[in-house]
Amino acid sequence: MKDIVETAAAPAAIGPYSQATTFGNLVITSGQIPLTPDGTLVEGGIEAQTRQVLDNLVAVLAAAGTDLGRVVKTTVFLADMNEFAAMNAVYAEYFQTPYPARSTVQVARLPRDVRVEIEVIAERH
Repeated sequence: MKDIVETAAAPAAIGPYSQATTFGNLVITSGQIPLTPDGTLVEGGIEAQTRQVLDNLVAVLAAAGTDLGRVVKTTVFLADMNEFAAMNAVYAEYFQTPYPARSTVQVARLPRDVRVEIEVIAERH
């Protein structure tokens, strides 16, 4: 059975999608971009944007009854792969060993011309 996850502690969906869905014990998030919960775009470099994205994911996962420690897979989309090291340093502040599997790709463009978008798959408690 699929359920929808919604929380005011993360930005609302800006299109026809949900912040996350659950399927059994899995939580699959939509990609989060660096918007604050009120929808304001976080200005600044990749570090500030990555931090906001991960804070959004923390909020969505909490609404689904789980947390970053239960994430099994992440996908990171970067506007510029030259910013990988800076993104990775912030990412490492949020995840601890054993780290989830991860893919990181450079894309031509992201919504609102942000620097980073991240989606995750997690297990619920």
